[in-house]
Amino acid sequence: MKKTLLTLAILSTASSAYADEGMWMPQQLPQVAKQLKAAGLKLDPAKLTKLTEFPMGAIVSLGGCSASFVSPQGLVITNHHCVYNSVAVNSTPEKDLLANGFLAKSFAEELPASPGSRIFVTKDVSNVSTKVISPDVAKLAGKARIDAMEKNEKSLVAECEKDPGHRCTVASYYGGLEFYLIKQLEIRDVRLVHAPPAGVGKFGGDTDNWMWPRHTGDYGFYRAYVSKDGKAADYSKDNVPYVPVHYLKVAKQGVKEGDFIMVAGYPGRTNRHRLPSEVAYTFDQNYPAFIKTSGETLAIIERETKNDPAAKLKYAGQVAGVNNYYKNRKGMLTSYEGSDFLARKTKEHADLKAWVNANPARQKEYAADIDAVEKLIADRDAQTMRDWYLMSSSPRLLGAARTMYRLSNEMAKPDAERKSGYQERDLPRFKASVAGIDRTYDPKVDKALVMNSLVKYAAQPAASRSANFDAAVGIKDGMTEAQLSALLDAMYAKTTLNDPKVRAEWLTKKPADFKASNDPFIKAAVAMYDGSMKKEADDEELAGKIQQSYANYMKAKIAYMNSKGQAVYPDANSTLRVTFGKIAGRDHGADGTGSWTAFTTVKGVQAKATGEGEFNAPAAQLAAIKAKDFGKYVDPILKTVPVNYLATLDITGGNSGSAALNANGELIGLAFDGTLDSIISDWDFNKANTRDIQVDSRYILWNMKHVDKADNLIKEMGAE
Repeated sequence: MKKTLLTLAILSTASSAYADEGMWMPQQLPQVAKQLKAAGLKLDPAKLTKLTEFPMGAIVSLGGCSASFVSPQGLVITNHHCVYNSVAVNSTPEKDLLANGFLAKSFAEELPASPGSRIFVTKDVSNVSTKVISPDVAKLAGKARIDAMEKNEKSLVAECEKDPGHRCTVASYYGGLEFYLIKQLEIRDVRLVHAPPAGVGKFGGDTDNWMWPRHTGDYGFYRAYVSKDGKAADYSKDNVPYVPVHYLKVAKQGVKEGDFIMVAGYPGRTNRHRLPSEVAYTFDQNYPAFIKTSGETLAIIERETKNDPAAKLKYAGQVAGVNNYYKNRKGMLTSYEGSDFLARKTKEHADLKAWVNANPARQKEYAADIDAVEKLIADRDAQTMRDWYLMSSSPRLLGAARTMYRLSNEMAKPDAERKSGYQERDLPRFKASVAGIDRTYDPKVDKALVMNSLVKYAAQPAASRSANFDAAVGIKDGMTEAQLSALLDAMYAKTTLNDPKVRAEWLTKKPADFKASNDPFIKAAVAMYDGSMKKEADDEELAGKIQQSYANYMKAKIAYMNSKGQAVYPDANSTLRVTFGKIAGRDHGADGTGSWTAFTTVKGVQAKATGEGEFNAPAAQLAAIKAKDFGKYVDPILKTVPVNYLATLDITGGNSGSAALNANGELIGLAFDGTLDSIISDWDFNKANTRDIQVDSRYILWNMKHVDKADNLIKEMGAE
C-alpha cells in the first residue's frame, strides 16, 4: 500500500506507542509488530492485515455493532444488546422473548431479525485519497468542493458495486485528510438464532451499566443467509446459511489475569484530535442538553407505556439505547468536571500554533487554515444548538414522509446524479425501514415525545425557530400548549401513513402525487422541501469550508506530533480496527486504596439476584449455581465459573459484540462495555484508568449448556 502521512508517522514512532492505546487499522499492524509480539501475540502480525484470511476474515459488522462468524454455517456471535431489538420485534405480551429468551433448535425455527438488519463482511480496503480529492477538486471550496468530492466518491462506489451483493463506502480519516474505499459483502437475510433471557443478557440493567463489578451475560446469536448460489439476497424460505471462508473457534483454554488479549471490531467514533473549542462546546453545551433531553425521553416513554405492554415492547429497543448513552454522557461529564482536560487541550493547541508560526514555510502552509477552522467549527456548533429542539419536534411519520418525498424527487434523476443515500443501492433499506415502522411506533407515545420538544421549540423567539417548519406545521408566535397539542392531534388523526401498505405505495409515487395529497404529514413534507434543500445547500457550503481547513489542520497536527516522536493513529470512524493489551484489574478510589479484581464470577450473580426487575436471574440459572453444576467451565484459580473480566483495551461504541481473541486468535469472549470513569477516553485516553469489560466465553458456554440447553449451537461451534 502507498505510504500515507499516517503510515509514515507510525513507521518513525512505533516504538513509542502504548500497546493498549490506539485503534489500529489492520494495515498498520506490521508497524507495531514489536509491541504485539512483546505483548504476547503468537500469530504473525502481517497475517492480521489480510482481511480475507484468518482471523480477520471472520470479523463482521452489523452496521452499529461488531460480530464474528463462529461456525461454517454462518452462525454469528455478538452482544445481547446488539440483537435486543430483533428479540423485541419478535416478542408479544403473550410470548415475551425478551423476558424468557429465545433458542432455535433448528434452522426452521430461526426468526427474521429486525427490519433492515445486515451483516457486513469486509473484503477489501484501499487508499483513494487522491481519487476523492483530485487536483481539480483541490482547487474548489465550499459546496462546490463537497459536490465534486461526492461525485468522485459515488463513481468509486459505483465501480466497486459492480460486484453484485457488495456494499462499498468511502470512509474519511483525519477530518477529510485521507479517504479509503471499503468493500463489504452485504448479507440481507439475517435471522435470530439465540438470545438468553433478559435476566442473563441484561442482568444488572441500567443500574450496572458502565459499572464494575459486572455480571452480565451480554451475548446473542444471528445466522447469515444467502441464496442457493451463495449470493446476497433478501429474506426467502429457500435461502441457505452462508458459508464463511473463515470463522473463529472458541478457545479450549480459559484466560487469566495478565494474559494477552486483542479485540477486532468496528468502533464508532472517538474524538482525540478535536479542537479545544469542540471540547468546550461538547462538555459545556451539547452533553448537558443531551442528558436533560434523554432523561425526559425515558420518563415520557415509561409514563405512556406503563399500562400498555405492547407499546412497552415496541419502545424497548429505544429505551435500552437511550439509557446506554444517557449514563455514558453523565459519566463523561463527571470525569470532565474538575479535570484539566480542556486546559491541556488548549495548551497542546497553542503549542501546535507556536510550532507552525516558528517556521515561515510551515506558517505559510498551515496557519491560515488553523485560524479558519476554529471559526468555522464555532459557527457549526452554534447552529446545532439553535436547532436543538427543532430536531426532536417532528412526528415520526412526518420524518418518514419527508424522506419518501426526497426519495421521489431524487428518483426522477439519473442514478449517478442522485444525492448519496438516495440511489438504487439504498432502496432495499428504505423499503425495510418504512415497512418496519409499526414494530417500533405507537402514535400516543410518539405524540407525547414530540410535544415535550415542541412546547420548548415554540416558546423560542421566531428568529430562533425555523420559518420553514413553522409554516408547514402551522406554528405561530404565542401558541399555548393546548393549541400545539390540537395541531398534532389533527395531523395524527387524519394521516393514512399508519398503514404499512399505504407507506409502501408512497415509495413508488411521483413528486406530483405528493403535491396532490391531502395527508397532513405528506402536505407538511412537501411544504418543507424547498426550505430544507436551501438549508442543506447552506450546510454543505459550510461543510466544504470545514473539510478544506480541517484536513490541513490535521496535516499540521500529524507533522507536529511526528516531530515530537509521538505515534499518530486515526480516530475511530466505524471502520475495522484492532486494539490489544492485557487482562488486568486496576486500582480504584480517590485515595488509591481501592482495587478492582480482573474477574467476576457466578457467585456475584447469586448474590445480586433479587428475583425481580434488573436482577431477575432465571430460576434455572440460580439452581445450577446453587448446585455447582459447572461442568468443565470452572476456572482453576477462581474455583467457579467466571462471568466478566476487565482488560486494558482501547474501545468505544460500535465495538459492542467485538470478538476478544487470545494470542492464537481464538475466541475468549466478547467486548461489551467500559467503566464509567474511563469512558471519557473517547476524548482523552487515560492509560491508568481505561478498562473495558468482556463477557467470558466460559460463561457463555456454561449458560448455553447448563441453563438454556443450547447443545445444538455448542456442537455447531465445535465447543463441546
